[in-house]
Amino acid sequence: MEKNFVAVNYIRCTPEYRERFEYLFGTRKKAIDTLPGFVDMYVLKPNQDDDNYLVVSFWTSEQAFQDWTKSEAFIQGHARGFEDIRKAKAAGQPSPMSSDFKTYQVISR
Repeated sequence: MEKNFVAVNYIRCTPEYRERFEYLFGTRKKAIDTLPGFVDMYVLKPNQDDDNYLVVSFWTSEQAFQDWTKSEAFIQGHARGFEDIRKAKAAGQPSPMSSDFKTYQVISR
């Protein structure tokens, strides 16, 4: 299957949230794995504690990725993390994590 499109989510976690973040990905339901156009995903832990985690997903097309971001699977897959953020905000605390999505076209491998 061709990997034509790549999405990278750069995720910054507070030090006290890192273990929880790793738990969330370690226990994910893998709903994304069954979606049309999904090829593969890597969750990368930084070697330095103050650096970002990377969630790198490979897709057959940008449209397949966009369809996933609008799907029920996306909402369900992120529900626990979104709830953690909501609880922190409700308690007047800073968000335990933040993310920055960037997308790329594969031009060579």
